[in-house]
Amino acid sequence: MTNNRTALSLSLIVLTMIILVGFSVPLYDLFCRVTGYGGKTNISEFQSSTILERDISLKFNADVNDSINWSFKAPENIKFKVGENMLVKYKAQNLSNTPTTGTATFNVLPEKVGPYFIKTQCFCFEKQTLNPGEIIDMPVVFYVDPAISQDPTMKDVEEITLSYTFFKYID
Repeated sequence: MTNNRTALSLSLIVLTMIILVGFSVPLYDLFCRVTGYGGKTNISEFQSSTILERDISLKFNADVNDSINWSFKAPENIKFKVGENMLVKYKAQNLSNTPTTGTATFNVLPEKVGPYFIKTQCFCFEKQTLNPGEIIDMPVVFYVDPAISQDPTMKDVEEITLSYTFFKYID
């Protein structure tokens, strides 16, 4: 009887771990949306209609987790106006000999900028399947909410870093 209970307990632990791994990206996304952790940005269907004279420098970062054999390149760093609608393209390539599916997580630094960094289009948290050797552009459309200029805690923000990391997608 004790062996059966132990086997059942261990099986439940293993099943729970498998489920957590399979849902890690959506769970991370949910966690970030609820807590604002990692500079979680806002999403909007609408683009900005107000552009301010305040300049912001934006640095881009692209990383690939060891779980996936991809090359992932960030766009060139830019300077733009608060409220200006921007389009940048990351570039991904499958370096393996088989079709591979990945998904990206992201963060914005400094974290306090997250609520003001508005994305209207993004590849993050979506499955991306690339064939062997395939190269694709991955667009991100965004703006920095002009309300940032009314927040006294944001006066020191002159530079933002947008960082993405690709992981192998696990069904």
